[in-house]
Amino acid sequence: MSDPIVVVSFKDTETRERVQEEVERRCAALAEEFPETTRFEVTLTPEGDGFTGHGRVSGRQTDVSGHAEGSQPGEAADRLLDQLGRSLRKVHDKKIFKNRREARKSETKRHTS
Repeated sequence: MSDPIVVVSFKDTETRERVQEEVERRCAALAEEFPETTRFEVTLTPEGDGFTGHGRVSGRQTDVSGHAEGSQPGEAADRLLDQLGRSLRKVHDKKIFKNRREARKSETKRHTS
């Protein structure tokens, strides 16, 4: 498995190394859990009194995106990555269990005939 590309951007704010390192670490953990992912893009922007995070994950037959808000950049990033993780789980499970659902449907049809 090759390492995914992780792009972290901070718009209109100073780069925060600690936040960037944490985002990269969490993206690596998600990539380990979901090996079909190849690219993570996270953008953190100040908005009002807090921060907004926008993210996108792409890979083989995978494309999810999301956004989240927080009072600090790290909080917005955590919420965003939690949301992206849930979305990846949903897409991943649909792919995995698709064949099982189809097999179950065809098995049910055979018994009723």
